[in-house]
Amino acid sequence: MAKREIRFYKNYFNEFYIAQSEKVRRKIAQTLVWLQTLERLPITILKSIEGKRGLYEIRIEFGGDIFRVFCCFDEGALVILFNGFQKKTQKTPLAEIEKAEKLMKEYFKNKY
Repeated sequence: MAKREIRFYKNYFNEFYIAQSEKVRRKIAQTLVWLQTLERLPITILKSIEGKRGLYEIRIEFGGDIFRVFCCFDEGALVILFNGFQKKTQKTPLAEIEKAEKLMKEYFKNKY
């Protein structure tokens, strides 16, 4: 039984998803199923972005590669997915966080 509903904001997530290999897409899809169905998610899968209220990153690892998808929660059990990227450095690039924060603000502004 789904505990959360996932929605995509515009085409940002879809563009990221389509650009990945079949195996990576399967891992992303599995992670999203966990996000939908598990009551609690470990910090290794879902982590809040420090200093960015309401912004989270979904953490995906596959074959030594690391991927991140930004998201936020709306109305409790609704998860809105924003941009995703392949992480190549230890720290999450500030430009990616700023893009996600901008998309989150745009989402909430356009919602009302």
